[in-house]
Amino acid sequence: MQQFQVPQYIEIEDKIIGPLSAKQFLYVLAAGGGALLFFGLGFPGIIFWPLTLAWVSLFLSLAFAKINGQPFVAVLNNAINHITSTRLYIWKREDKRIKSTQPVMSQTTPHAPRLTESRLKNLSWSLDINEKLKRDN
Repeated sequence: MQQFQVPQYIEIEDKIIGPLSAKQFLYVLAAGGGALLFFGLGFPGIIFWPLTLAWVSLFLSLAFAKINGQPFVAVLNNAINHITSTRLYIWKREDKRIKSTQPVMSQTTPHAPRLTESRLKNLSWSLDINEKLKRDN
């Protein structure tokens, strides 16, 4: 029987550029490129620094952060889907019973219990009971 090598550690991404995977490198590159773009546009310091810090922190968290073992990209995607999708919350189910004003009449015929699950057997049994009741009366 032939033996085959089974790939292991398939959930770990390959490190392409130093200690970074390709996705991580692109996120870091986008963070630096955005900061360079904001600097090149000549924003005043009061706008440049908060905007650049927000941009860089977003992309660095996309590259490196994990929340409960999931990458930040997946958490952000799930959060956006949760916010934009419609939801229906049912907290308490209420029974809608019809209140009748007329009193319930008692049955004069005895109630025949169900003995089997087969419909044919139930039907034949109820017919036999009805015939016996008619004979007795």
